Amino acid sequence: MLIRHTGDCRWEGVSLLKYKEEEGQGSLFRDISRQVLVDGLADLPCQLRYFEVAAGGHSTLERHQHAHLVVIFRGGGDILLEDQVFPVREKDVVTIPPQTLHQLRATKDVPLGFLCLVNVERDKPVCPSEEDLKVLRQNPSVAAFIRS
Repeated sequence: MLIRHTGDCRWEGVSLLKYKEEEGQGSLFRDISRQVLVDGLADLPCQLRYFEVAAGGHSTLERHQHAHLVVIFRGGGDILLEDQVFPVREKDVVTIPPQTLHQLRATKDVPLGFLCLVNVERDKPVCPSEEDLKVLRQNPSVAAFIRS
């Protein structure tokens, strides 16, 4: 199978989708789209997705029971992993262990594009509790970073 890149971070025959399908999630993320490049193979039950975060946009602050493998494809930004913020740039690889709060944010002037590999069968994301947020905000760099 070949999925040909057609330029500007789009792939032939791949639909541009909303980041999340759930209603009521709009205030938890900003300016992000999703493309499903591979939706599981018989001997590789993983989904490969491409997310594009527009300049200044961000993903949802959430955790899951499943792990993620993220490869920064273009641009730059920052990622929150539990209680630390790390800058990310093209070709960086990030592993997100199960139950790790995480959020990605593009820089103010450059989009952030990343490939994300996850299991086809996976749990739903869980947003942090008010207590989680209170603890996170005790760290000034994390408090300045999070969008929720």
